[in-house]
Amino acid sequence: MEPQTLVAAALLVPLAGAPLIAACHRSPNTRETVTVLTSLVLFGCVVALLPLVLGGARPALSWFEIMPGLPIAFRVEPLGMLFALIASGLWIVNSLYSIGYMRGNGESHQTRFYVCFALALAGAIGIAFAANAFTLFVFYEVLTLVTYPLVTHHETPEARRGGRIYLGVLLGTSTVLLLPALIFTWRAAGTTEFVAGGILAGKLGPLACIGLLALYMFGIGKAALMPVHRWLPAAMVAPTPVSALLHAVAVVKAGVFSVVKVIVYIFGIDLLAGGAAAQGLLVVAGFTILAASVVALKADNLKRRLAYSTVSQLSYVVLAAAVLAPLSMIGAMLHIAAHALGKITLFFAAGAIYTAAHKTQVSQLDGIGRRMPWTMGAFAIGALSMIGLPPAAGFVSKWYMLAGAMSASQWTVVAVILASTLLNAGYFLPIVYRAFFRAPTASAHDHVHGEAPLAMVIALSVTAAATVLLFFLPDVPMALARLTLER
Repeated sequence: MEPQTLVAAALLVPLAGAPLIAACHRSPNTRETVTVLTSLVLFGCVVALLPLVLGGARPALSWFEIMPGLPIAFRVEPLGMLFALIASGLWIVNSLYSIGYMRGNGESHQTRFYVCFALALAGAIGIAFAANAFTLFVFYEVLTLVTYPLVTHHETPEARRGGRIYLGVLLGTSTVLLLPALIFTWRAAGTTEFVAGGILAGKLGPLACIGLLALYMFGIGKAALMPVHRWLPAAMVAPTPVSALLHAVAVVKAGVFSVVKVIVYIFGIDLLAGGAAAQGLLVVAGFTILAASVVALKADNLKRRLAYSTVSQLSYVVLAAAVLAPLSMIGAMLHIAAHALGKITLFFAAGAIYTAAHKTQVSQLDGIGRRMPWTMGAFAIGALSMIGLPPAAGFVSKWYMLAGAMSASQWTVVAVILASTLLNAGYFLPIVYRAFFRAPTASAHDHVHGEAPLAMVIALSVTAAATVLLFFLPDVPMALARLTLER
């Protein structure tokens, strides 16, 4: 298949899958088969592009121009390839998990759920393959809109309130901050195309650089920098597979992916190096890491703890990118993959606990690992990755972040990473300890009869295994990260 055809197929397969899923609403087995097959075909299209990108090709496709200089166009470069692999690969596992979760909990509106999931993946692939910031913006907004029904899935007053915050923050930041940033960029550079080395060199003064970077960083609300992070914990009212989509597969990864893409391809590392703009971003990211970790440390609700952990972990990517050292940039890109695998495992485990035991609080988990060893074993692996301990993928990305910060003599960044690592351990390890080393309470003993449905256990076992595998075999994301920094 021609490279252009593969790019088009990757964009269109989930779009075509959505109406097919809807058409099968009367037959749940057929509907879910179509969902899984669509995810497999999408992953196949993305994987078929991988050898081309690793070999130096950059397959491109242009649809049409909104106006001169603003085309809807796509180009598969290494960083986008990494994001597309993560999103399409995890959709397969999440689809399998969703079958067990949605059936096990008797959820309503299951067809709408699977349709919106397919549309969300179409948005994620559009972001991943965007050739310019305008195309990225269009699909960024699409992703926000099609995930709103997922956040409000339960249609309770709490779900609607969470959905309003989700939509309000993400649309507010993108229209009030990100869109003006794009317009300013277009006027300054005459284009919004993603170019190695950036497009703004020699076109911005120091103050304009600070202002524009601030517009981009806070305008990309999906990256959840404080104070534009509230949408993320608010969205925890959604079913757990949706939380996994928000935190691991598409939404937050679209945020930090966009942050790295803007730094590398719009501003350029040379323009930001040594300037006040990057230093300001370091301060904001460092504060977000530590503040969110403290909130997570105090949270008893398991999904809330995981939500604030996500806010913190996303800012690792922003922090490492803002250091601007080659090693830290590699660490930032590796952490996009490591966090995706580790965090989806944690959310899968949280959903399995809810499905099998109807428990949502950390304080309720005493001894649960004895009844749900697969689930809590996977949770322990995901926790190790978030802390940054071997043999989990998070160790590799944190190693590169620390090495990059040290090479740039950014000792405050080193201190932030080390302090937050201790905080990570402080809010994850007690959960593992409770699960395996405390005696179960009477209520836990009475109501936890074993693992969640098999589809859920298989899915969380696969992602836990992948988290370990990425520790030993990081070659593909490492190669893509290195290629991203080449000019």
